[in-house]
Amino acid sequence: MSNLSKSMQTDDYKNEKHVPVIEAPQCAQKGKTFQVTIRVGKEIDHPNTTQHHISWISLFFLPEGEKFPIHIGDTIFAAHGSSAKGSDTSTVYTNHCCIMEFKTDKPGTLMTSSYCNIHGLWESSKELEIE
Repeated sequence: MSNLSKSMQTDDYKNEKHVPVIEAPQCAQKGKTFQVTIRVGKEIDHPNTTQHHISWISLFFLPEGEKFPIHIGDTIFAAHGSSAKGSDTSTVYTNHCCIMEFKTDKPGTLMTSSYCNIHGLWESSKELEIE
């Protein structure tokens, strides 16, 4: 197991949710675009403050029989409760969620990762069938 694999966490930490949750169809139509929604903090919101926040979410797809995953996209969260008055003075905070779309002719595995500035790297995956 590589050092990177050891540092990617898959279990929830304490009472906050860090694991990115993939919402996508179990089965997509061959060659038809479909949506993938990724949320960090589905049941319990993850904080989005200057001191504690999700910095980014990435999505990859590993087609069945292929060696390397395909990078679908990234969402960067660059605003963490800041306002003109300073850090953590706003009452508006981001909910860490993104929607990406793509199409494929092959089944495979959706893989996502996210990064919490305090608790590190998190990952999850979901199988995708094609009809």
